[in-house]
Amino acid sequence: MAVDLEDIEAALSEILLPQPKRSLIQLNMVRDIAVSEERVKLTLALTVLSAPERERLQQRVRAAIETLPGVNEVAIELVEHSPQELNEFDRVVAVMSGKGGVGKSLVTALLAIALTRQGYQVGILDADITGPSIPMMFGLKARPMGSEGGILPVETRSGIAVMSLNLLLPHEDDAVIWRGPLLAKSITQFWQEVLWGKLDCLLVDLPPGTADIPLTVMQSLPLSGIVIVSTPQDLASMVVRKAVHMTHKLNIRILGVVENMSYLMIPETGKRIELFGRSRGEEMAREAAAPLLGQLPVDPDLAALCDSGDVERYNTEPFTSLSAAFIQAMPASSRPS
Repeated sequence: MAVDLEDIEAALSEILLPQPKRSLIQLNMVRDIAVSEERVKLTLALTVLSAPERERLQQRVRAAIETLPGVNEVAIELVEHSPQELNEFDRVVAVMSGKGGVGKSLVTALLAIALTRQGYQVGILDADITGPSIPMMFGLKARPMGSEGGILPVETRSGIAVMSLNLLLPHEDDAVIWRGPLLAKSITQFWQEVLWGKLDCLLVDLPPGTADIPLTVMQSLPLSGIVIVSTPQDLASMVVRKAVHMTHKLNIRILGVVENMSYLMIPETGKRIELFGRSRGEEMAREAAAPLLGQLPVDPDLAALCDSGDVERYNTEPFTSLSAAFIQAMPASSRPS
C-alpha cells in the first residue's frame, strides 16, 4: 500500500507542543516530507526547543508516522532555522493611539478574539513594554518555553498566541525601567526571536505616543495596516491626531478608527449617556480617511472580565458590530498565492 502524504500531514497536525498547544504544522516546524516507497523522511526545524524537548518530540513523531499504513521506515533530519525564517504572517496589524488610557490594549484583545471566533489563527505581540496589560486580561501566568535558538509564545484559552515582556518577568508587577533604545530593541527581538509559526494575523499592541517603539514597529515590521483608538474627549482627540499624521507621513494604511468609552448605557432605561462629551468617532474617521469600525461603551461587565482574566468570554452587540466591521476592513493576505 502506498504511503499517503495527506495521512502524514494529518498525523503531524495531531502532534501538539505543550505550550503553545499548536501543532508542528501550525508552527511551520515541518520543512519537508519525502516519501519513497515505504520510507518516509521528515525534515524538522526544532531550533527553539531544548535538547530534551527535541528528543521527546522526535519520538512522538516517529511513533505517529510508523503506525500509518504502508510505512516501514521513518527517518528524521533536523535542520537549524531561526524563528524569523519559520514565521509566516498573512497580515500584521498594529493598534495605535497617541494617548495613553484610551483602551488600546483592550481593543487589541477584542480584535484578536473576534478573529479567533471566525476561525483565524491569531497572535498578539505586546509592544507596550512599560505598561503591558494583555497577559492579565487573558489570565496568562505561564512562562514561555524556549532555548537559545528562540522562544515560543504562550497561548490563551481560545488559542491566541501571546508574547509580552510581563510573561518573562519574575513578578508581573515588576517595573521595566529601560531607556528608549533598549525598549525598541526588545520589540525587534519579539519579532525576530519568537516562533509564531503560521498566522493569519499578528496584532501588535503599541504603546501610546509617537516615539521610539511606534516608530520602530512602523519602520521595521511589514505592517498591513493600523487601527487607531480614540475616546470622545477633546484632549484625546487632539493627541490621537498626532498618531494619524505620523501614520500618514510613513505611508501606512489606516484600516479604521475605534472610539472607546463612547457612552454609558443605563440597563434599566436603555438611555445612553455620553460621559466624556459628544462622540467624535465620525470626525476622527474622516481625519484618518478610514471607516469608523465601532463605538464601544463604558461597560462594567467588560472591566470585570478583564480584571479576572476572562476577556475571551465577552460578547455584546457593540462588540459583534466592531468584529464584523474589522473583518470587513482587514487587508487581503500578504502571503504569495
